[in-house]
Formats: sequence, structure tokens, C-alpha cells
Amino acid sequence: MPNRVVYFCDMMVVVKKYLWLLLVGIFFACNTGKKVALIPVNDFFKTQDRAIYRLSPDGKYLSYLKLQDKQQSLVVEDLETHQETKLSKLEERNISYYCWVSNDELIYYKDKDGGRFQTDLYIVSRDGKEERLLNANEKSKIRVLEDQLIDDKYLLVTSNKRDSTVFDVYRLNVRNGNMNVVAKNPGNFTNWLTDNNGKLRMAISSDGVDESFWYRENETKPFKKIITNNFKTTLFPVAFSESKPNTIYAISNVNRDKSALVEINCLTGKEANVLFANDTLNVVEAQYSKQRRKMDFVVYETWKKEKHYLDEEAKALFEKLDKLLPKTELRIIHRDRKEKRFVVRTFTDRSPGSYYLYFVDNNYLKKLSDLNSSIKEEEMCEMKPISYMSPDGFKINGYLTLPLHIEPKNLPVVVMPHNGPGQRNVWGYNADVQFLANRGYAVLQVNYRGSTGYGKEFYAAGFKEWGLKIQQDVDAGAQWLIDKKIADPKRIAIYGNGFGGFIAINSAITSPTLYRCAGSSSGVLNLFSYLKTIPPFLTSNLQMFYEIVGNPDKDSEYMRQASPVFHADKVKIPVFITQNPKDPRINGNDAVQFVKELKKLNLSVTYLEKEDNKSPVNREEARQKSYTALEVFLQDNLKKR
Repeated sequence: MPNRVVYFCDMMVVVKKYLWLLLVGIFFACNTGKKVALIPVNDFFKTQDRAIYRLSPDGKYLSYLKLQDKQQSLVVEDLETHQETKLSKLEERNISYYCWVSNDELIYYKDKDGGRFQTDLYIVSRDGKEERLLNANEKSKIRVLEDQLIDDKYLLVTSNKRDSTVFDVYRLNVRNGNMNVVAKNPGNFTNWLTDNNGKLRMAISSDGVDESFWYRENETKPFKKIITNNFKTTLFPVAFSESKPNTIYAISNVNRDKSALVEINCLTGKEANVLFANDTLNVVEAQYSKQRRKMDFVVYETWKKEKHYLDEEAKALFEKLDKLLPKTELRIIHRDRKEKRFVVRTFTDRSPGSYYLYFVDNNYLKKLSDLNSSIKEEEMCEMKPISYMSPDGFKINGYLTLPLHIEPKNLPVVVMPHNGPGQRNVWGYNADVQFLANRGYAVLQVNYRGSTGYGKEFYAAGFKEWGLKIQQDVDAGAQWLIDKKIADPKRIAIYGNGFGGFIAINSAITSPTLYRCAGSSSGVLNLFSYLKTIPPFLTSNLQMFYEIVGNPDKDSEYMRQASPVFHADKVKIPVFITQNPKDPRINGNDAVQFVKELKKLNLSVTYLEKEDNKSPVNREEARQKSYTALEVFLQDNLKKR
């Protein structure tokens, strides 16, 4: 009898185990076969209804850009009465940037019609009753250097009105529009920095290859050169120390591969102290608190961004926010002067996120708006970090996003190299990626050599490797997916923007057996003409671009070989190209010439010109046309077996 009981019990265990496996199998079978609803194209690429939230210095007012009835407006809300005041209304022109300059006034840039790299600068009272144009120079550009008024009437700005190739510093009187020179650019200064009191204390110069830092103890003394580094070296000032005279906090990889947060003695130019450094972690950001006069934290980036706290108050603040906003990434994007109210943005890889207003005193969080309310997190796909080895032994990192409810095997794939030079793909919500994943494609994002965030050696390894080892890094990612049985070898596409488009179209020439089709949005097709699009005020950096991209005189053979525009006859697969011919970052004639050559050869090409629209709504319509065309192109080339 006892043996029967034992046998019966054992059988029940076996039955339960198989029943559990059966249920699990049914669950996964149901989920694998579950259909995913196709989300309308425009839902992914909607223009935000409300964006660029800013708090007044005293924290009593909240401003933002509001899109309503196809018109963009600058709006100010009284946080006590909740009354909204519309300060400006624009139909065809956008506000490209704005900020508070006092508790009662804001300034903003209005895009100038037909002006390349130019804007108009206005000042407006928060009640909207008084608005004045501050800069009406038709040929120059003006930038705000210090966003707080000095003596209730002066702004520190930089402008290239004296010489289009350099920016001098001016004191702009916002009451009468007069501009007086504060510091004249000797010809090679590329940037100016103020201390925490708005005093002009530092300048950065460049000869195109080497970058130098110039410092003065106060505004009565001349600038003296204290540091010189090659442009491959990162040295980025974060803030002036208010507890240690003649000291700045800076992100630096001087004499190290990965960037660290350090203190620099401005009198000697020497590194005085290391606040955070790690041989394997690269510091990409650092936050300074003007209220507490301390560094709050550093941000380092591996596959996603993480904080290392340097101040307990800052740590406590973020711990409270994490409890209020669990399971999401958050960033503080603006704050009042006393740091009692914060504008917070959230996001994940599956959600574009939301904006919130956080009140420190009562630990209260008020939702302001969603970045895109059409996106439902449960319908989006996870972005997972991956890595593989290049043919010559470099570790290449990236991200893989797999479509929902589909077995990750033998899938159609879109490889997406990022724009450049420099830059990198990051973890977070990406509308392009989610759009493609929703259509059933696995999406591979590659941080090829030359990408930032992986140290000095990895960054420099990409110089003058366009069309060469950079191409091999990307191709190795596609092959990695094939080896993992994730990709269908006959259904792999490559698509990118800018230099990502350059890589994609080059793939149609160099790797036609690996990719089924290639697409480019505003892609660079000609390295020679790319260098010619560099604006006058960046000519001091031209030697740097020669090092990264190529020198037209010394590297002409390599640049010609790497530029797709010269090799239309070598294209073997269907090509998709879309561009705005008036985009100042590219030469639109390159694409037109390339497409004509492809058509002469009876090669398969889809070409679409984006409209040059200033209106946010019109740009949204242009995006919809572009992505709809891309969807059809990929469907035609990847879905057919």
C-alpha cells in the first residue's frame, strides 16, 4: 500500500510537470502567433503638442511651446492661478530656442525665412504686452552666451556680424538694442565661457587640430593660454568652482582612454583632483548645482546611462523621484534658481515618455504632457544591447530590437548605422526603430568604430575609414545576425540618415550579396561636397574634419573611392533615397546626379524629395510621406521570398 501511494504521488508530480510544460507551450504558441496591429505611420512621428518646458528663475511661472490649430505659440502659465498667456503665434516660422532672462521677460529665436544658420532674436514680457526685435542684422548670427540679465538690461551674446568666420562677445542692451564689444575674437576662438556669476572668464581656440584653453582671473585681465590638446582628446568644462578659486570642473580624457570628472587649476592648466574615474566607464555628462555650489553627479554610459552621485542631497532627490516614477528613466531638464521646482522628463526603450513638474517642498509630482500620446508601451518592442567582434578584432557594440510575438528566427532585418562623424546610438525610445519593428523587422543599430562614448582609441580608430573598416564593422553585424539564425540571409536591408545613409548606399556598392536593398535619408553621398557645406563660422575646425573624413588634396583617391556618387555603375541592389534639396547639411545635387545615373543604367531606384517646410504640421506631413514610401520600398524588397 505505501508503494502504491508513493507511485501515485510520483505520477501526480509527472502529470503536473507535463501539464505545466503543456500550458507554457500553449502560452508561447499563442503569443508567438498573436497578430500585431499595424500602427499608423504618423502615430510614430507626431510633432509634440507641448514641448520645451522652462521655469522662470523664481519658479512662479512655467513656459512651453504649444502646437494648436496648425500654429505654434509660446505660452506662459502662472503656476498659482493656472492662467495661461499666449506670448506669440507663428504660422510658417518656428521658435528654434527660447529662455527666461528674468522673472518677467523671455527671449526667443524665430527661424528666419530662407536664412541659412540665421535667426531673429526677440524679447517679450511674460504678459505678452511688449515684444521687440533685438537683432535685425540680415547677414549675421547671434547666440546667447549668458541667459540672465545683467543690471536688468544687458545680455552677454556672441555674434559674427564683424566677421562671418568668427564670433565676438557683445553686451546687448535689451532696452534699446545697442551692442557693444566685450571681447574681440583674435581669429581662432571657437567658444567662450562665463563663470557662475555671468563673468566672461574662459575662451577656447582651435587651429583645426589642436584645441587650446585661455583663462583670466577677472574681466580686467587679458586671456592667457593654459592648456593645449589634440582634438582627439576630450576636455569639456562643466562649471567654475565657487569654493576653490581659479578652479573648473571638467570632463577629461587627458592622459587616459576613458573620460573622467576632474578639477583643473586654471592658473597652471594642470589636473588638480579626480572626482570620478574608471578605466572601463566613460563619463559623458556631469551635473553642477548652482544653488548648493557642488557637483551633483556624473553620468557614465555603457549600454545605457547610469549616475554616480557626488552629493547626498542630489542622491536623495533622485531617490524620491525614482519612487514617484518607478520603472522608467528620468532626466531633469530644467529647474528654478533655488532648485525647488524641476521639470522632469521620463522615457524607456518602449515609451517616448512624459513631462512632469516636481515640487521639492511637498514631494509632489504634476504631469504636464506626454511626448506622444499615440504610442502605447505594450505595443512597442524591447531594445536590447548586443556586441560582436569585427574582422580585425574590435569589439563592436549596438542594439537589437526584435518584433513582438514573432519567433526570433529567420527574420527580415533592417540594419541602421547612425549618423556621424562621431555620435552613437543610445538606449531609449527611437521612433524609427519602433516603426520598423512594428512592421515585423528586426532592427540592428551599430556603434561602429569612430562612435563616441567608447573611449579615445575607439573614436580615433574610425578616422578616414569611411567606406573601409567602418563599413566592415557594420557588415559584421549583419553577418552576426545570420550566424545567430536571427536574420534571413536573403532579407536584410540597410538604412540610415546622414552618414548612416552614406554607409547604407555604400553597402549597395561594396556588399550587394549581403544586403537585399539599401536606403538613405538626407544621406551624405560625396565626401568632397560634404566638406564644402561646412559653414564659414566652423572653418577653423576644417583641419579636424580633414583628419576625420579626409583631406581633399592629400586623400582625394580614398575620398573618391569612398563616395557613392562616383560609383552608380557598381550598384547591384534596389536603392531608396529621400532628401530635402535645400538642407544646408548636404549638397542636394549629389543625390539628383546619383539617381539620374542609376536610372540611365536601368537600376532600381526610389527617389523622394521632402518639402522644405517651416511649419511643424507641414513637416509632420512630409515625414509621413517619406516613411510611407520607405515602408513600401522595404515591403517590396524584404517580404517576398
